[in-house]
Amino acid sequence: MVTLNFSPFPVLTTKTLTLRQLSIDDKQNIFALRSDQEINKYLEREPSKSIDDAINFINKINDNIKNNNSIYWVISLTTTKTVVGTICLFDFSTEKESCEIGYELMTSFQGRGIMFEAVEVVIDYAFQTLQLQKIFAFTHSENLNSIKLLSKFNFHKYKEADKENPKFSIFTLTHSS
Repeated sequence: MVTLNFSPFPVLTTKTLTLRQLSIDDKQNIFALRSDQEINKYLEREPSKSIDDAINFINKINDNIKNNNSIYWVISLTTTKTVVGTICLFDFSTEKESCEIGYELMTSFQGRGIMFEAVEVVIDYAFQTLQLQKIFAFTHSENLNSIKLLSKFNFHKYKEADKENPKFSIFTLTHSS
């Protein structure tokens, strides 16, 4: 049985990245990320229109973490502390021992292997620490970079698209013990 407890917050590190908790100090970066048209076109969400939108989002995310509903990391470069993106695990199912993964990366940092490094450590956290057995990813069918990234980790594409949004493909990764 999977038990979720994100206190204390799990800071994850890789060779070049630090994945840490979101704070109000990140409001400019979150606004930049969530208002970027290039990123939003694949997520089909309303772009942030103001810093207040970013602050409200940060508060909502941190409430979800406190209530063990989701876990959301800011991805920063360890040497410079530059925020480059975010990654999260959410929509947990304790009976199915599964969750969904989501991520976004500032466009100026794409194509450098950053998200590969972040996804790798988060998958390890999901399978080893949380003891989950399956991770889902819903990716826009035109987001070829995301599809390519998921395939590097051996996520398998469902034959059917997402029923709620046919533009999105469903991918799964099952833990192999």
